[in-house]
Amino acid sequence: MLLYRLLVSLFAGFALTRAMRRGGWRALRDRLARGDDLPEGPHVWLHGASNGELASARPVLEMLIGARPDLHWVVTCNSDTGTALVDGWHLAQVTARPAPIDLARVSRRALRRWRVVALVSLEAELWPHRVLDCPGPVVQLAARMSANTARNWARVPGLAAKVLGAMSFVSAQNAETLERLRALGLPGDAAGPVADLKALYTPPDLPPDPALVMSFAREATWLAASTHPGEEQTVLEAHHIARQADPDLRLILAPRHPQRAGEIAEMARARGLTVARRSLSDPPGDAAVYLADTMGEMARWYALAGRVFIGGTLTDRGGHTPYEPAAFGAALLAGPDVANFKAPFARLRAAGAVAAVRDAATLAQALEALKMPEAQAAAGHTAQQALQQQTDLGGLVAQILSVLPPPGRT
Repeated sequence: MLLYRLLVSLFAGFALTRAMRRGGWRALRDRLARGDDLPEGPHVWLHGASNGELASARPVLEMLIGARPDLHWVVTCNSDTGTALVDGWHLAQVTARPAPIDLARVSRRALRRWRVVALVSLEAELWPHRVLDCPGPVVQLAARMSANTARNWARVPGLAAKVLGAMSFVSAQNAETLERLRALGLPGDAAGPVADLKALYTPPDLPPDPALVMSFAREATWLAASTHPGEEQTVLEAHHIARQADPDLRLILAPRHPQRAGEIAEMARARGLTVARRSLSDPPGDAAVYLADTMGEMARWYALAGRVFIGGTLTDRGGHTPYEPAAFGAALLAGPDVANFKAPFARLRAAGAVAAVRDAATLAQALEALKMPEAQAAAGHTAQQALQQQTDLGGLVAQILSVLPPPGRT
């Protein structure tokens, strides 16, 4: 525990300085759990790292709210866009807050001030102080732990056993994660069913932007979604190649980190590609590349593209979700690195519902093979069938409810 306290203290210095620079004193107070008070009453603390994790948990949250109207929920996220996302849901009994740093004193303050009676964390968000100091049950949903992360936890076996031993209920995202958690000390009676919450994704009700709809013909537009450094060069080169045969082809490029848009724009121009940027309110016009360098609009880009390259699959990032583009009926393209979504990609490959790419040449070939709208629609339909939801949502919610403090004891 001493080593963890040292590491999280070092991380806190960086995170708090960054919060202060970006949001001033208010952001700093939030990260120290000294922000505005919450409504009176007991709260369940639900935490997710990013928009995607929180969006995937929304169906579960809505069912839990309906079943337990006596409870309030404080939902935290590591990003401002995540808290804005939750605010936009307008759910009764739910308050969004930036996630406090997991320093011992800060976590205890949050648990006390928010009158927390239970903690629910999503995916890889396993913070020892929150877990060990929570006065009520601790739940982990869609838990995800890579082999590398498991090896790191194994270097501190005492801490791993202590943290996992405090868990009341854990539903892993895949069987491999469940095995790793058990090996590290998760009690057998705390292990729930394997369930990938991202399979529950449904497109949000986002009003279309008429200017964008007019500018982008779906069959002539492809999206590179959540790309990482090293992938944009491949994507742009593939687009340059594909436009030799199809000059009307348009690319919407949505980098995982929008602050990199400037350097990506320069990469595109170096290849002779014209660029328009969403963040600068550039009209799309007939620009060869439209940089979607904003946050919280990915659903808008999915709706405009008939073909989607899934970012993170040509790097060592493990890939991003195939569920979201599939929900929009897009034809899917991905590289070989899909460790984060191994099971769904296995189903997609078995069904022939994802085009495998490895470099700019194969990506351009896949775009050409899916040029016709009929081919895009067929591939999108096959992907939707392959990824049909297999999670028993009602059963999962019933198991979560069984470990929450009963009414009258909160």
